[in-house]
Amino acid sequence: MSINAEVQKSGNESTLSTIRKFSRRVQGTGLVRTVRGGRYYVRSASKIVKKKRALKMIKRRADYKQLIKEGKVIETVRGPGGRPSHNRDGAQPSRPAESTPIAR
Repeated sequence: MSINAEVQKSGNESTLSTIRKFSRRVQGTGLVRTVRGGRYYVRSASKIVKKKRALKMIKRRADYKQLIKEGKVIETVRGPGGRPSHNRDGAQPSRPAESTPIAR
């Protein structure tokens, strides 16, 4: 694997500035992170461990969905990339149970 990060000194740019530019370029390639990550051997998880972890996650998701149905937890709205999206105006999302009328 060969990654070139070349930087040219432009005009009256200082040496320190050129070094910073080079450091940013190298960080952008992800090379340092890759090399540091491969420093130590990390054993992969066994089949049993993977299966237990998957079953635990399935159960946790089912429990969470049940809590949402019961109205004990407010479901977070996910934006792009799976991250919770935030309202720009700062208003809190209303609970579904508060806004729906109850038929008696």
